[in-house]
Amino acid sequence: MLNIKIMTWSLGTFTAFSFILCIGYGLVTPESLHMHRFLEQVLPAFKWLTVGGFFLGLIESFIWGVYIGLVFTPIYNFFSRKLGAN
Repeated sequence: MLNIKIMTWSLGTFTAFSFILCIGYGLVTPESLHMHRFLEQVLPAFKWLTVGGFFLGLIESFIWGVYIGLVFTPIYNFFSRKLGAN
């Protein structure tokens, strides 16, 4: 059984850290390899290389991780109980 609090915080932190890595990657690679188009599509109101955009993207990334944790954990626990997994 997964603990929803631990999973939610873990996934929120993981997605926020991944966002920071994506921004860092975009700063050290040529523009043709940037991920800013993808980030602007999946993170509403995100703007590439602005202070406000960075913090908004960081918060939105964390919220996506929290959402995944809140949805995935009960589903996993349900099937774990139903299918008798140890």
